[in-house]
Amino acid sequence: MSDLATAVARAAANGPALRVAIIGTGLIGGSVGIGLRRHGWHVTAIDRDPDVAARAAEIGAADDVATLDGLDPATDLTVIATPVGDVAALAQHALGRTDGAVTDVGSTKLDVCVAIDHPRFVGGHPMAGSEQDGLAGADGDLFSGATWVLTPGDVGEGVHFTRVRRMVRVLGAEPVTLGPREHDQMVALVSHVPHLTAASLMVLADDATDEHRALLRLAAGGFRDMTRISAGRPGIWPDICVSNKTAIVAGLDRLIEALGQMRTRVADQDRDGLLEVLDRARAARTNLPTGYAVSDDLVEMSIPIPDRPGEIAAIATLATELDVNLLDLELTHSGEGRRGVLITVIDAGMQERFYGALVARGYRPRTRPLD
Repeated sequence: MSDLATAVARAAANGPALRVAIIGTGLIGGSVGIGLRRHGWHVTAIDRDPDVAARAAEIGAADDVATLDGLDPATDLTVIATPVGDVAALAQHALGRTDGAVTDVGSTKLDVCVAIDHPRFVGGHPMAGSEQDGLAGADGDLFSGATWVLTPGDVGEGVHFTRVRRMVRVLGAEPVTLGPREHDQMVALVSHVPHLTAASLMVLADDATDEHRALLRLAAGGFRDMTRISAGRPGIWPDICVSNKTAIVAGLDRLIEALGQMRTRVADQDRDGLLEVLDRARAARTNLPTGYAVSDDLVEMSIPIPDRPGEIAAIATLATELDVNLLDLELTHSGEGRRGVLITVIDAGMQERFYGALVARGYRPRTRPLD
């Protein structure tokens, strides 16, 4: 990232330090705590195991510890970092005890967002992880350069969405806004189905070792790369598969169909067909995006919006659909009626695309270059 773009991203993280409670201090929760404390945010650790919460404070992932019933009402932001099945109840608890924003880090979003139809809840999913398990693997740099999906829903209030988004930026991640259903459908293909496939392949190889003891000694880099994710924590996956069953089953069906087609090509010795699909796969893999490319040429775009729930989420979702990176995002309120102005910074190369889409939806944006 360029020096100017880095400065813009850093500016997005500036502002008064917030008070954050993290419920669940494992790998993700611990990493969030370490990263936020580096920027001076006050972090309170809450865990069902008091010893784990205390350990989080010892290693620098929290300033202090508390219990669920001791959650401070003045907390600005609560992060639920537990298995998906526990998120809804814990989020409702946090919403009832604080006036701040509440977010989660769960791998599925639709069930949670339907269960918590609240203006202060913003669903979240950092697309990052580690082969290490639990608090021992916590790393403040875990999210650096990662994509962090936000699913604020239609009732989200701007101030809470921007607060969660600011946290994501502080942690070095790129916030991307999607609808909960779209998120679950996409993540089934790029995360859930690959994990289940890797697990199946690993078990298949393990079964074969009973007959061929030397098999796993022959496992080269390709096999290890394909099955690496199967070393992740098994305990989170039953909840994920239950909450995202429909999308995962659909993804598995598509994979099974694709493998059937591949089997036919191999059985028929279809050289041309094999080369076609392998060349396509190679090109697609080579062209996988590695993050947003940001130039030094940036523009500030001011978008007058009605002061009502869902407006910021709608614009942020539109930016995701257009592949426009919102480098900065700030909401200012107008003294004239129930209106506000959403101020964002984007790459100048995306100005025409984003401007046209906003105008087509009835907005009247104004732009100016950033020196």
